[in-house]
Amino acid sequence: MHIALAVLVTALWGVNFVVIEVGLDHFPPLLFCALRFLVAALPAVFLVGPPRVAWRWILGVGLALGVAKFGLLFIGMHEGMPAGLSSLVLQIQAVFTALFAAVVLAERPGRRRLLGMAVALAGIAVAAVDEGTSGPLLGFVLVIAAAAFWGVSNVLTRKAAPPDALNFMVWVSVVPVLPLLGLSLMFEGARPDLDALSRLDWTGVGVIIFVAWVTTVFGFGVWGFLLRTYDASAVAPFSLLVPVFGMSSAALVLGEGISAPRWLAAALLVGGVALTSLPRKAPAAPVGPDAAVGPGAPAGPGAPAGSGALVRPGVPVGPDAAVVGCPAGAGVAVAGRPAGPDALVGPDAPAEPDAPAEPDAPAGPDAPAGSGALVRPGVPVGPDAAVVGCSAGAGVAGAGRPAGPDAARVVASGPSSPSSPSSPSGPSGPSGPYSPRVPRSGRVRQQP
Repeated sequence: MHIALAVLVTALWGVNFVVIEVGLDHFPPLLFCALRFLVAALPAVFLVGPPRVAWRWILGVGLALGVAKFGLLFIGMHEGMPAGLSSLVLQIQAVFTALFAAVVLAERPGRRRLLGMAVALAGIAVAAVDEGTSGPLLGFVLVIAAAAFWGVSNVLTRKAAPPDALNFMVWVSVVPVLPLLGLSLMFEGARPDLDALSRLDWTGVGVIIFVAWVTTVFGFGVWGFLLRTYDASAVAPFSLLVPVFGMSSAALVLGEGISAPRWLAAALLVGGVALTSLPRKAPAAPVGPDAAVGPGAPAGPGAPAGSGALVRPGVPVGPDAAVVGCPAGAGVAVAGRPAGPDALVGPDAPAEPDAPAEPDAPAGPDAPAGSGALVRPGVPVGPDAAVVGCSAGAGVAGAGRPAGPDAARVVASGPSSPSSPSSPSGPSGPSGPYSPRVPRSGRVRQQP
């Protein structure tokens, strides 16, 4: 179902170039662009709630995406750039995005991404030669400039990190309306604008509704839902279908021909964009006996974890693991495996046999507990356990086992409740100083 939604959105975005071509027969390009964003913003802006990001990001993306990118795209197509070719050439935005991200976000492109940029630029060169000999070169250059501003808006959007894509897109649509109307009056003139509005027919109304509500509000709303549900690496490849639908719909509806050089340009550009934009799969880091697991990483069996590493709930720690200075997660069990003699298990972790426990750690059978350790209710204390300086938990009487002759038991002034902050609730309980971080906003992403 969700795969079908992703294909549907890319199909609508591809067909959108044909609809824009039809709309340019009814409106001057800048006025058409202004009407698109006006209808996209109203009445949706009253339904999506207040902006979820700072106004500087809304203004920046609104100007870069709405005024510059779409304004240049509409003018370029008005100057004769074919709809199908526009849908293809505009995908060079992935290369501009990578270049701008390297400068602004300090993202260093790897060899695969650099190769993808080179392949995509070769496709643009082939398309430029083909268009230069068969069509107006000015429209081609304007669409390339539109792709560059799309790259700028992508970087700004990544900096903004909007939590709700639909809310963000609706508020971004508010920004370009007045600047585009002003530019239309300045460069296209009031008379052509008024003439276009006075001749408005059902085709013109349908075109505006499609580019505003269908491709903008519905398209970006569904795309944002997919990005919130799945990894971006699973959703992004579907965008490569946009030029496929764009070129095929332009050929079917508008009768645009696709020459051999244009097919070659399409293959190079789509292949290069795929290499540039698809994420590289990170290799799995082996957790061996000598592996040092950094802060925040779960320590695997036999892995000496670095200082500050977090032992996650349910992660087994091997017999020889030195979990040094680690804050253990609430209810972390050592998964039935004995911790080694030198293992220091942090607060709230149940200590296994022979493991010296840190202060405030519950002591297991036969474990010599450290000063200040808590003896949990119901945990037997072995004959040889030295329970030194311990405040005994409520109801702990060695669980029917006598304390050894060398055991010095200090009985607490009052019983310690199992639910108190200093007494953990058990191997899988929620108590303790550490709350495990939930990856990616609390969701485990699926693959579509």
